Amino acid sequence: MRLLEDGQIIRDTYEVERFLGEGAFAEVYRVRHRFLGRQAMKVFKRVGMSLDDINEMLGEAILLSRIGHPNIVRVFDANIIDSKQGVCGYFTMENVPGGSLEKFWQSHGASLVPIETTVDLMKQVCRGIAQAHRESPPIVHRDIKPQNILVGYEPDGLRARVSDFGLAKAVNPLTLLASAAGTLSFKPPEVFAQRASDSSAGDVWAIGTTLYLLLTDKLPFPMPENAAWDAPDLFDRSFLPPSEINPDANKALDQIVQKALEKRAEDRYPTAKDLLNALEHWKVGIPEHTSAAKFLSSEASKAVLGANPQVSEKSADLLVERAFKARLAGRLADAADLMEEAFNKSQDLRTKYAHQVKLWRCGISM
Repeated sequence: MRLLEDGQIIRDTYEVERFLGEGAFAEVYRVRHRFLGRQAMKVFKRVGMSLDDINEMLGEAILLSRIGHPNIVRVFDANIIDSKQGVCGYFTMENVPGGSLEKFWQSHGASLVPIETTVDLMKQVCRGIAQAHRESPPIVHRDIKPQNILVGYEPDGLRARVSDFGLAKAVNPLTLLASAAGTLSFKPPEVFAQRASDSSAGDVWAIGTTLYLLLTDKLPFPMPENAAWDAPDLFDRSFLPPSEINPDANKALDQIVQKALEKRAEDRYPTAKDLLNALEHWKVGIPEHTSAAKFLSSEASKAVLGANPQVSEKSADLLVERAFKARLAGRLADAADLMEEAFNKSQDLRTKYAHQVKLWRCGISM
């Protein structure tokens, strides 16, 4: 049973619009603030906690408010709520209607994400994580993956925001390490050998894995279904350079990916800022080997992170219809939100209407 219901009023301020999803520890809802518009509300599942317990649970919100960066999701409010199951903590953050990078990637179907878009989004992720790595002591995210990166349209184009800092942790100031946690497919080799070995370089590995996924529709080191933290020999093989899969990649990008995914942490870019510097200097160019046929992905390849949800063209068309009705009613923000939801169901719609959404975000009705 969910903690909140559609239409429920929270603290005379928020109206619950709909359930968005859930993780192991919390449920997320889209809510409307009575003055500030749409936000996302993260409600922790554990109920009946003491105020000290709730304060500890809200550590993620405190951490996010402390870091503060355009490429890290913003927090607006934190408090407690009386749910049907009991008292629990919540915090509100900016709502990103486009959803996760995973949904953005899946929406491209049998096509790869355009390489310029991929590199731009990953540079934005690096900028946000670099801010966390600059803290003293550094804060490591420990669970960077496409599901924890939000992507939405702003007036100047796509903006990525890193979210889900629930596992983030300040490293030991002497060792610069933290205990290992996160998703196995995006964890570096050292955490399988030594659990207390998460670091800024481990975040770089996760960003590099995400970059490789967007470039190739593959994981550099796929995890067996029965993989565990103590599984041996997971990284014995090598991975294909992106340019051998994606004809728009070049050797310079191969080298950046290779360094981000070096098996020894000390051989990797040490922080997200160092990876960002490399990506900033990368230039789109003619690939060194152009004789290869144009690579096409497949719908099945987009299921490498799990089951690829079935998309209904009818539901996408209905969202587009609702978006244009909202635009005619002068509700441009709602129109843009609805259109971004439709984009995740059809890359053709993204290609057709992305420019229109940017205008709506600027307050221009076209």
